[in-house]
Amino acid sequence: MQEQILAVLSKINDFIWGPPMLILLVGTGIFLTIMLKGLQFRALKSSLYLALIKRKEDDAQEGDISHFQALMTALAATVGTGNIAGVATAIAAGGPGALFWMWVTGFFGMATKYGEAVLAVKYRHVDKNGQMSGGPMYYLTDGLNAKWLGVAFAFFASISAFGIGNLVQSNSVAEAIGTSFPFIKPWVVGLALFLATAMVLLGGIKSIGKTTAIVVPFMIVVYMAGALLVVLINFREIPHVFSMVIGNAFTPASAAGGFAGALVREAVRWGVARGIFSNESGLGSAPIAAAAAQTKNPVNQAMVSMTQTFIDTIIVCSLTGFVILSSGKWTTGLTGAELTTLSFRSALPGQMGGLVVSVGLIFFAYSTILGWSYYGEKSIQYLLGDRAIKPYRLIFCAVVFLGAVISKVELVWSFADIMNGLMAVPNLIGLIALSGVIVAETKKYYRN
Repeated sequence: MQEQILAVLSKINDFIWGPPMLILLVGTGIFLTIMLKGLQFRALKSSLYLALIKRKEDDAQEGDISHFQALMTALAATVGTGNIAGVATAIAAGGPGALFWMWVTGFFGMATKYGEAVLAVKYRHVDKNGQMSGGPMYYLTDGLNAKWLGVAFAFFASISAFGIGNLVQSNSVAEAIGTSFPFIKPWVVGLALFLATAMVLLGGIKSIGKTTAIVVPFMIVVYMAGALLVVLINFREIPHVFSMVIGNAFTPASAAGGFAGALVREAVRWGVARGIFSNESGLGSAPIAAAAAQTKNPVNQAMVSMTQTFIDTIIVCSLTGFVILSSGKWTTGLTGAELTTLSFRSALPGQMGGLVVSVGLIFFAYSTILGWSYYGEKSIQYLLGDRAIKPYRLIFCAVVFLGAVISKVELVWSFADIMNGLMAVPNLIGLIALSGVIVAETKKYYRN
């Protein structure tokens, strides 16, 4: 029965995430890039300054958390298993050229992320508790006057949070710890995750923001340090890596070993698909966090938000890709986290390579749980009101424990992917229909 259900879900998943969806996601980014005259390139330096150095807006009153905390909450949800396993899968299936198409997806996705954040802040509400509520459900309802689309988005997001942002993440943590420390039982991992998640979630967005502001920079810096060390050890291979990435983006790749040769369309398909999976540009999740930021102007937070995609895809995913390609292990026939682990181990001494990947997976997955818990909570609040928040948090924490102890998550992955795709549809409709508002807010900002 499980195999039959999985087969049906896989077919639905393949249809939803087929070429039309990928074209729509990337096409929206291209459209907004043209409308905004390449803002993500022109304003990247000032955006990084505002996000990472200045960190908060002067004299900002409205909002629950700082620019930096909003960015870290969004990064918590996006910098995850996709940055470790997803990149490896893309390269194994699509060849080195897949990394190039991840870059393309990332750069255009920055415009999408910018547009989402502009609308999220502009149309956000203050709830009965004095906290901010925003995201696609609000700009679809108030900006587009299409409440049914807002309801559809919130419904899909509230369900998806239990899959991609909960079950599969806690399961990944249990698997990573079990591989490195076989004596630790899954239920122990589940209980620890349950407690760690509950302590943060029950404090609301301010608690989530403070925690992710500590956890996310730490985990990214540690993982980047390990990856940079591997790249430095293999520095003689870097020119060849660039040659493979650029060359194989437009011509078929071939190599000795387990890799038989990837067609260009496979490089494009896997690069775009894994890039979107990693940075979530266009799905509509990140603007929920952006709406909570302390800011007086939508554009300020939008500039910060678009750095999320840059950090996630252009920096972290690139480092993973360089580790894999410079090690030469991409031809072994392995994929996912196994390939990434082997690539790290090939350069780093002893168990250091495996620990970098294991620790990275643990922190990346845990931070994703925190980020997506907030997305799901705000979605259920939109649908059912404030009374649904506490029950949702408690159920979410219980499911974290469940994810650690279940043995098979294929059904969860497929179902979660379907919900993610269904989330994206109403959000992309809103972005395209409200593109004029995004441009108008941007022009007003630069006039002032």
